[in-house]
Amino acid sequence: MADLGSTANLAAPDKGGAAAAAAPGAGGEDKESKRNFNYALVKICDMAEELRVEAVDMVVTAVEKHPGNFEAAAQNIKEMMDKRCGNSWHAVVGEGYGFEVTHEMRNLLYMYFGGNLGVLVWKAS
Repeated sequence: MADLGSTANLAAPDKGGAAAAAAPGAGGEDKESKRNFNYALVKICDMAEELRVEAVDMVVTAVEKHPGNFEAAAQNIKEMMDKRCGNSWHAVVGEGYGFEVTHEMRNLLYMYFGGNLGVLVWKAS
């Protein structure tokens, strides 16, 4: 059995149905490969539920406010988290990176937005 990954159940079916995507020359494959996922996919989080919901909303707002400008989005996320939860918050926004950070317990969020845009938010004292 093939592993479909954690996003298999979140992808909405195509409105044209499977027949439109399977028809030769219909362009269904191109449409499917270019689909942009506009939901937040939380991969790692040890925050309290209330803080996680607020942090995800802040991240989505910042990324949508600064499309393509990862530095401005990260700065915006950091400022909003500093105001909401005190100082010492850090944010990284980008594509194709790995991380290993030291953080305070229950103050880490790693998520994807828009398909392949990774966002890491953590607090370090």
